[in-house]
Amino acid sequence: MDSAPLKGGRGSATMVQKCKLCCRENSVDILSQTIKPYNAEDSEKFKTIVEFECRGLEPVDFQPQGGFVAEGAESGTPFNDINLLEKDWNDYDEKTKESVGIYEVTHKFVKC
Repeated sequence: MDSAPLKGGRGSATMVQKCKLCCRENSVDILSQTIKPYNAEDSEKFKTIVEFECRGLEPVDFQPQGGFVAEGAESGTPFNDINLLEKDWNDYDEKTKESVGIYEVTHKFVKC
């Protein structure tokens, strides 16, 4: 994940946006040490998979796109660069001779 520098040398953040009205710099930083996997046993449950530090901004929507990875639960087959833009993904696991997939991706933000 790339970081952008914050004004005045106050560090960096994953996303920095300047308000067009007041010129204030706002930021969202993905706290990389909080990233956790979502496994088959987590299926159909909400689980915290990442935390953000937000200053001046509040996330309201999540649009998953490319870059996700998965591993066959029984076969260990890697599936790379999964695109979840359509909220669904499916493929075929040659080792188990079965269809695999991720379906009905949903999310919620919890303010701490």
